[in-house]
Amino acid sequence: MPDRPLDELGGGTVLEAANTPNLNRIARAAAVFGTASHIPDSLPPGSDVGNLSVLGYDPLVYFTGRSPLEAAGMGIPLGKDDLTCRCNLVTVRKSVMEDYSAGHIPTEQAHGIIKTLAAKLETDNLKFFPGVSYRHLIVTDASRDGISTTPPHDISGRNVKEFLPRGKDAGFFLKLMEDAKQVLKDHPVNRDREKNGLVPANSIWLWGEGTAPSLPAIEDSLGVKGAVISAVDLVRGIGRCAAMNVVDVEGATGYLDTNYGGKVEAALKALETCDLVMVHIEAMDETGHEGKTELKTRAVEDFDRRVVGPILEGMRRFGEFMALVTSDHPTPLSTRTHSRDPVPFAVYDSRDEAARNDRVYTEKCAAESGTVFEDGWKLVHEFVRAGRA
Repeated sequence: MPDRPLDELGGGTVLEAANTPNLNRIARAAAVFGTASHIPDSLPPGSDVGNLSVLGYDPLVYFTGRSPLEAAGMGIPLGKDDLTCRCNLVTVRKSVMEDYSAGHIPTEQAHGIIKTLAAKLETDNLKFFPGVSYRHLIVTDASRDGISTTPPHDISGRNVKEFLPRGKDAGFFLKLMEDAKQVLKDHPVNRDREKNGLVPANSIWLWGEGTAPSLPAIEDSLGVKGAVISAVDLVRGIGRCAAMNVVDVEGATGYLDTNYGGKVEAALKALETCDLVMVHIEAMDETGHEGKTELKTRAVEDFDRRVVGPILEGMRRFGEFMALVTSDHPTPLSTRTHSRDPVPFAVYDSRDEAARNDRVYTEKCAAESGTVFEDGWKLVHEFVRAGRA
């Protein structure tokens, strides 16, 4: 959700321009308001690192790669000799990364493509696993871990040749990507998509490689029973690795059309038996990658109106409660990719909800507060401690 100033918004950010009465209400009443850094300097600025930190796990200790967390979210067991990679369905034309999501291809169409790729390219040491929309996985032999990859959303509109997998074992991945291209060029799903004016899923992009992670249960790390609600396999996987209850919500897509109401209802239901519930919303990240100010503003306003407000009101049934609003990382519209900039956070406590001032939930106000968590993973630990006070 956080961003950087834009000329088209008069030098303001999306958060400053958006209508967010519920976030601003939290900021005005917040007992603690400031910024947190969830991305250590030595790690890539991604949702994997960031969401580990949001849930209180030091990424420098527990991060083993993005794809293994997604595998956990999809219920794919990984052995000690397995390596997994994200397998995006993408659109590459004239060697340019035209669309890192193949036009946010619907899951049903994507599964048809992955099924074909599996039928033609799988071997004893290579398996394809279908996910949601453009997000899928492969699992292969961990002896092929001598590679370095680049996320496709980092190279939108750029020539892909200089960002292909590299390293001593890159040959296997480069061949797989080329073989997949041949399979996909005349695929019936792509023919239908082009007939309807949509971009084809004409390539796969492999990235986010890693081996099986090991996290302590959240009851051991934070002393709470936890649940997580997300459309994104990565976040669901972190939840599973942390022994949290991973709640399924029908119609959760990770985009603007997600089932916001279903997520709110599921969160309030989960709070009947859990101490801590994480509700993850992906639409601000996706629209940031698209570089579309209007869509990201809509995503922020939808979050405020359809998630923050209803959850604050719904939690009153429990008597005393607390809420923490934060982000895993910014996705600035100007760069269309992740950054490691600090993110705002605010802690709302129903025991003390009188407005203290006229501040609003923005990057600037958060920074001006002077409260800083350099180690962002410590933020939720303080949040839980405050809830017990």
